[in-house]
Amino acid sequence: MESKSSVSQLLAHHLSKTKYDHLPAEVIVETKRAVLDWLGSALAGALEPPARMAQAVVSTLGKSDEASVFGGGRSAAANAALANGVSSHILELDDVHKGSTLHPAAPIIPAALAVAERLHADGKSFLLAVVLGYEAALRVGEAVNPSHYKYWHPTGTAATFGAAAAAGSLLGLDGPQMLDALGSAGTQASGLWEFNSDGAMSKHLHPGKAAFNGVLAADLALRGFTGATRILEGERGFFRATSESFDESRITDGLGHQWKMLENCYKLYSCCGHTHSAIDTALDFRAGQGWTADEALEQLKSLEIETYATGYEIVKNMHPVTAFQAKFSLAYCAAAGLLEGWVGLEQFSAGRFDQSGLRDEKIAAVLPRIRISLAADITEKYPAEWGTRMRFTSVDGRVVNLSASFPRGNPENPVSTQVLEDKFRSLVVPRYSQRLAEAGIEMVRNLVDCADMAQAFNGLTQIAEGR
Repeated sequence: MESKSSVSQLLAHHLSKTKYDHLPAEVIVETKRAVLDWLGSALAGALEPPARMAQAVVSTLGKSDEASVFGGGRSAAANAALANGVSSHILELDDVHKGSTLHPAAPIIPAALAVAERLHADGKSFLLAVVLGYEAALRVGEAVNPSHYKYWHPTGTAATFGAAAAAGSLLGLDGPQMLDALGSAGTQASGLWEFNSDGAMSKHLHPGKAAFNGVLAADLALRGFTGATRILEGERGFFRATSESFDESRITDGLGHQWKMLENCYKLYSCCGHTHSAIDTALDFRAGQGWTADEALEQLKSLEIETYATGYEIVKNMHPVTAFQAKFSLAYCAAAGLLEGWVGLEQFSAGRFDQSGLRDEKIAAVLPRIRISLAADITEKYPAEWGTRMRFTSVDGRVVNLSASFPRGNPENPVSTQVLEDKFRSLVVPRYSQRLAEAGIEMVRNLVDCADMAQAFNGLTQIAEGR
């Protein structure tokens, strides 16, 4: 009697057998949007101090010109994936997926790009690799969530499988080899939330290391290095080790028919995604009132926010004293949106804080007026919805109740490609040039026809370096 294939085997088989021609047209369109959105975060993040540190370390790991390191020349593929993965996640503007609570682009696209450049692969092969990386990472993330999220950062854990899948696709791994790659990826998967207690740079390391480990796992598998064949569902596998209540059916549910790329969510605000529904609602209220910052400060008596329990654990800091903590403060982000009409990089600039904490007197004055509570019905709908309810009370006694289930940028509340292109320009033009921004947009638009990914991205890095 033939034994039933494990979910690890089924996933590996699907990843190895899927071809570019199997992808629906809308998946290709969305993948190009994801690549553009990632590229903006990666290029802008490459100039930040944590990225510079990673680039400096990568430069000591051996000389190679296999792949582009944004802001740092070229390096071996795995090293480039590491550095670019770090860069991608620094500004908190990279994409996110609700069900897996995972930022897929930051670990997956650097892995796919590094291997594509090394192999001089074409654009279609690169796009397929990205799609398959999202498939693996997001399905694994959904299978172990929401309990996984209590201790583990899925962008470092589940995404390691996605990076291996993307690299393995480009390497042409067959089913058994892909299974080996997933096995070696899973045994390296890690990323703990403890970084949030200190505002440590480890958060940026998680996608970088996931990308590096994915490339490593795929390269090893190509050479016959074996990995656990039941890495997901085994008695000592990923599911049992990292989740109190996993659902392995999420791996195969709709596999090959329901494409996870179409569930991708784009971030408009440079802070934790668990704050975004509240930011949207605060912005809507401000616009409806027509308030300036001074008027909001004068007229707002109180703001009551209801949210979901899992996200609250990450964003519950009511009095952030550093820019990093502010990115993970629901109260700060809502106050910034209400007062300033936007929550971008400026709202988390170093000048807003000093050794004594928050310097912004207006936001500091609003924070004590905010109360946050957990709502059972909103929590029950998570992670399918990332909702909020907000009650604004004015000093004259007027009360306005507003709510949101999905942040802007989600498929249920979508943004146009024009919005994403404008976001890209806003990140790239001030740091590099208009020329680089337009070249990047044009390159992504034409990825399907790209004959050599190495040539395409080397051209971008040359523009970035002023050549």
